[in-house]
Amino acid sequence: MSASLNAAVATSATVATSAAAIDPACAEPLPVLGRDVTVPLVTGGEVTYAALDYAASAPALQRVWDDVAAYAPYYGSVHRGAGYLSQLSTDLFEQSRVTVAEFLDCRPADQVIFTRSTTDSLNLLAAVLPAGCQVFVFETEHHASLLPWTDAQVTYLNAPRTPDEAVATLERALADRDPYGPALVCVTGASNVTGELWPVKELAAAAHAHGARIVLDAAQLAPHHPVSVQDLDVDWVAFSGHKLYAPFGSGVLAGRADWLQEAEPYLAGGGASRKVARREDGGVDVEWHTTAARHEAGSPNVIGVYSIASACKALTEAGFENLVARERHLIAKVRDGLADVPAVRVLSLFGDDAPRVGVISFVVDGWNSSHFAAALSAEYGVGVRDGLFCAHPLVRTLLGSEPQAQGECGAPEAAPGERSLNAIRVSFGAGTPDEHVERFVRAVKELVADGAQWQYRTEEGRCVPAV
Repeated sequence: MSASLNAAVATSATVATSAAAIDPACAEPLPVLGRDVTVPLVTGGEVTYAALDYAASAPALQRVWDDVAAYAPYYGSVHRGAGYLSQLSTDLFEQSRVTVAEFLDCRPADQVIFTRSTTDSLNLLAAVLPAGCQVFVFETEHHASLLPWTDAQVTYLNAPRTPDEAVATLERALADRDPYGPALVCVTGASNVTGELWPVKELAAAAHAHGARIVLDAAQLAPHHPVSVQDLDVDWVAFSGHKLYAPFGSGVLAGRADWLQEAEPYLAGGGASRKVARREDGGVDVEWHTTAARHEAGSPNVIGVYSIASACKALTEAGFENLVARERHLIAKVRDGLADVPAVRVLSLFGDDAPRVGVISFVVDGWNSSHFAAALSAEYGVGVRDGLFCAHPLVRTLLGSEPQAQGECGAPEAAPGERSLNAIRVSFGAGTPDEHVERFVRAVKELVADGAQWQYRTEEGRCVPAV
């Protein structure tokens, strides 16, 4: 990054947080936007909002917001102009690509492509698959990684019950495939339903042993743990900025360049084209870029890209060792608290001892999940999520419901008190204070013991407080 650019966007927020070892019980959460927001309670008064839906969208780090605000006056369209602000923005945009590559420990020849989200990244990869490619994906995936492969021959693998079973299941499936055609394995790093960590390195080794490639959906992993493309030996990694404490709609697909260079651009238009010329017959000839620009047509989301790079720096400087230790402290608080409530059943594939990130889903005997989540919000100011979490096959497997059973990504149609086919998810991370998870645990215990203090009704498929 140029000296002038450094001066232009420098802020006090860029001071690194010490990465020295800390006591997780005493560590302060990273400052995030919204940490002081208060919300009204139906029972009267207000309370500081406990945002415990990080798995959907994490609040933006204050550091990221400050960096973006400092850059905003210098905004210019990248790769398009000779003016100072355009050149400065281009430098910022391309340096952000370098920052993300370093954050992911990419190989020297890897490409970092900026997209709108994890969903967009995986749809991009699906669009560039070689002809005849076979795709292997577990039913446990988020829809972003379960559904894009419509033009490929897809094998959906049953949910494993141990990490070893996951590897064995994949190995058996790959052993039965056409050994001469291209193949791709898609796997999550951490489940958006259970929070459990998947054996990515072992799955990558199995894929490569059978001549297949592997893409890692790191949407739930990257905000909580370091992700090294080289150590995990994955071919691609995808993640979203809005789960990485960045406020805008940007994502990343990073990895091997060959399939990306050999395919037609994901979107056709300016930026992706290197040269366009009319032919004598009236048509046009197009020479496409072979760099990441090939799949970044149109004016990119420069601020969104910069916010991702800022978040990568902030997490690196805070020290993942410290962040992981503090999150384990919070996970223990939540799991120990829920274990004290016999009516609560925590959902899990790999068992209680499986390593996990701060994502926990559960059901409560005698409660409709939407009703319970509504009461947490309205009576305690605790925001969680209920539903199938855009992972319908996995949640239905964990709940033991029939595959054809009705249910939606959001709340169920069931009324308060009726059984629902959904679950409740609490999720947290680097910006979560201890008080938020303590209030959540207390609220669960009080709701189970005493019931809701308010009446609720179903409105347009959602459970809401009755007026």
